[in-house]
Amino acid sequence: MPDSYLKVTIFRDERTLARSLAERLASDLALQPRQVLGLATGRTPVRLYHELGTLHAHGRADFSQVVTFNLDEFWGLPPDDPGSYRSFMDVHLFNRVGITPEQVNFLRGDADDADAECERYDRAIASADGIDLQLLGIGTNGHIGFNEPSRELAARTHRVRLKESTRRSNAALFGGDVSRVPTEALSMGMGSILRARRIVLIATGKSKARCVERLLTGPITTKLPASFLQLHSAVEVMLDTAAGEFVHS
Repeated sequence: MPDSYLKVTIFRDERTLARSLAERLASDLALQPRQVLGLATGRTPVRLYHELGTLHAHGRADFSQVVTFNLDEFWGLPPDDPGSYRSFMDVHLFNRVGITPEQVNFLRGDADDADAECERYDRAIASADGIDLQLLGIGTNGHIGFNEPSRELAARTHRVRLKESTRRSNAALFGGDVSRVPTEALSMGMGSILRARRIVLIATGKSKARCVERLLTGPITTKLPASFLQLHSAVEVMLDTAAGEFVHS
């Protein structure tokens, strides 16, 4: 029996991975300019976003017709807060490739009502006819978006309390001060994520290796939210050598 039915590609290093995926995304956009993209934040996709910025600067990646939805946002932060994920995306991708505010869909961390905001977001995704390609990273504890390991997982977009390990991993957005990282966030649920037509998960670095191994070979469990990707028929897992340390060919 194979270790996993997910498609796995291992690249020499993070830079090679990012360049390969950026070239592929640019080619896909040339063939189908109007796409709905689900996007992730965090350290992992930064190099990919910068490679896309370079391609755009050379006229090789056209984002003029895309529509975007991001996975998550900190609860309590307005979009223009320097620590918000919206600000992160403006800096690392949107401003680099000419994506306008009209093309962007984002959860509002400063909404009056978290539940109503989550329902609005799910309706917006449905109105856009769903997500064509969802980009994902994976946390060292196996979280996807802000879907943390738990006894149960929410299917739809929801409000979540962040684990301390997740807050620590986001401290760089707040000057390295963990106490400034919000304790709650809004996140697409695992059901929302799994409705995307295609999914690409990126994992880089040795700290992700054991988590990737469990994703590919372990059981489907709420203790490892990423394991639910095994239920999807069109997932590609892209790894650098370090993250793929325990992946058997």
